[in-house]
Amino acid sequence: MKPRLIVSRQIPPAVADRIRAEFDCPFPEGQDMDADTVIRMLTETRADALMLTSHLPFRAETIARIPDHVRIAATCSVGTDHIDIAAAKARGLPMSNTPDVLTECTADLTFMLILNACRRATEYAAIMRDGWRHGYGLGEMMGLRAWGKTLGILGLGRIGQAVAQRARGFGMTVLYSGPRRLPVDQEHGATYFADFRAMLPHCDILSLHAPGGAATAGIMNAETFALLPKGAVFVNAARGGLVDEDALIAALQSGHLFAAGLDVFRNEPEYDLRFAALPNVFLTPHMGSGTVETRNAMGFRTLDNIAAVLSGKPPLDPLWT
Repeated sequence: MKPRLIVSRQIPPAVADRIRAEFDCPFPEGQDMDADTVIRMLTETRADALMLTSHLPFRAETIARIPDHVRIAATCSVGTDHIDIAAAKARGLPMSNTPDVLTECTADLTFMLILNACRRATEYAAIMRDGWRHGYGLGEMMGLRAWGKTLGILGLGRIGQAVAQRARGFGMTVLYSGPRRLPVDQEHGATYFADFRAMLPHCDILSLHAPGGAATAGIMNAETFALLPKGAVFVNAARGGLVDEDALIAALQSGHLFAAGLDVFRNEPEYDLRFAALPNVFLTPHMGSGTVETRNAMGFRTLDNIAAVLSGKPPLDPLWT
């Protein structure tokens, strides 16, 4: 018999094909499962494994209800702030994520946010969709040149480093801040600031690539936005919880920030609609990994982790050891 798997959310066709070949799995019918539905399905099917994504808060109370016959819960995501890892470890429930596979696509999207924020893409697109029947003089509708700017990065991990690599192609000076300095041979000329706030006055563009959690919650607030130079551009493709959104909106409305590019929000998908009313904000719906190649790779890596545990091995990408 094939091992039984529950999948909490719709997944790409190629990943679904592999699941059909390797597992006994009743797929969700056009909608995401909530925690109660997941627990019911795991129990009714006596499932061996659970494949979830960041849409499902996997907190201690949910983990406590997981039936004993479930041998692994694997999240199809890099981020783990939806998971109570300590509770999973205390329960002895193996868990895994999908690091590495979405690095390049998230860096691509980050640079899309940078370019579209600098070049007023939201306004330009609206002009064209409204029919563009009025010419603009040389002093009108001017954006900012991305080439040669100073880019500050919070969190020079895998994705931050990939963004820095792209920035060098645009002749940018790269600054970064994080809990520790990288070895010099991994910095590729980037300048390290141990104090995040000390970096901010030097940033023409600031891009966030830090993990979520208590240590970084609201790290961008009224104080830190004020430390950026007037006319700076702010980009976030990391986690919405890093940002005090009231402070960001105030900085955009006042003109202290020239523009912002945002892929993540504190409340998703019910994001703050005040952002949609601001012409100097370029918005995307949390799509850093949203390519065929990356979503397939994430799904396959999740299944590789599940297969490893079901064959008696540890997960390839364990969240706890």
